[in-house]
Amino acid sequence: MAFFDLFRKKGSGPRPDGRADRGLLVFEHTSEVIRAEKVLKDSGREIRVMGPPPEIQKGCDLVVEFPLMEKLDVQRVLAGAGLSPLEIVPVTGPLLAPVDLFQVKDFGDHLMVRAANMKLTVDKQTLVIVNVSGGGCPDVPYIAARLIGQRLGEGPAPREIGHTLCGYALDLAYEEMVRRCSP
Repeated sequence: MAFFDLFRKKGSGPRPDGRADRGLLVFEHTSEVIRAEKVLKDSGREIRVMGPPPEIQKGCDLVVEFPLMEKLDVQRVLAGAGLSPLEIVPVTGPLLAPVDLFQVKDFGDHLMVRAANMKLTVDKQTLVIVNVSGGGCPDVPYIAARLIGQRLGEGPAPREIGHTLCGYALDLAYEEMVRRCSP
């Protein structure tokens, strides 16, 4: 561990010596982000899909955050899958920090997780999905009909039955809800 790392808060951005710990992969289309996430996770990488910082005005509404130290290997893995990011940006300051995709609201008896424009709400006692809302993609009503009334973790995950950005965002909300509701 470097001397400066002793005084750094986890996830606080670049180190005092100016070196960034994390990088962002910027892609043109959401489908590329989804493929990159799968390829990188399958290769054992610790990555997160996040919202892009406001300073990055190109590409889609998602970025992949990765350990910058692994940049060359990440590029090699992506190239092997036929993926090429528009840009690889080091997180060099708080203004370039990616935005967390999740917003959580506790309604007392119910808990709602929002990811991008999709919301998933469960009954906190029974863990039954009581509402799915948001998005404008054609598969949202079908996904909602399949999920509402199901206990969290039982039945299909949104990614298994949806095929659009809304289905992907709902799956992120679903996975976050599972994580938050696990004992």
